[in-house]
Amino acid sequence: MAQNKHVDTPLIAKALAGDEDAYAKIMERYNGQLYHLMYKMVRRREEAEDLVQEAFIKAFRALASFNDEFAFSTWLYKIAVNNCIDHLRKKRLQVYSYDKPIAAKDGELQREYPDKEETPDKELLSSEKSQIITAAIYELPEKYKTAIVLRHREELSYEEIATKLNLPLGTVKARIFRAREMLKRKLKGKILP
Repeated sequence: MAQNKHVDTPLIAKALAGDEDAYAKIMERYNGQLYHLMYKMVRRREEAEDLVQEAFIKAFRALASFNDEFAFSTWLYKIAVNNCIDHLRKKRLQVYSYDKPIAAKDGELQREYPDKEETPDKELLSSEKSQIITAAIYELPEKYKTAIVLRHREELSYEEIATKLNLPLGTVKARIFRAREMLKRKLKGKILP
């Protein structure tokens, strides 16, 4: 992308000041290019969309550390690519046969597996966690609550949400980003990872 490296400086300053439209404009400006980059790396539409969203979240969290002597696009792409590489590494965890013994110096070792059966306390904790998350979602301002519910409860794509709400795609992505940020703050320390 051959843009002037300072073209984003005014938008970044506005975004740092909390201007939601500036966030949306930055996302709109780079969303397509990031999506194509992520799609080339993962080859799955939903996965690429989520990786783009994660890249924007990480970039916006670190926006104050951005050095405007460099091109914003380069900085953003580096965050996106590094995030994608981490994602791919996690997916490529080594897998072993469930009941095949493990070869060791002293012979073969048999594996023992913990009981994964749902217990009443696990069900109760899961239900309690779900209730806390639901309550936090419904405490969000209406526009953010609607966007996050459509994305995560109804599992609509960003495009479907934009159509349903009659909003620009960038605005939908900005609202989902903001909703996730608000939820992270609300839920910090309330639920276990």
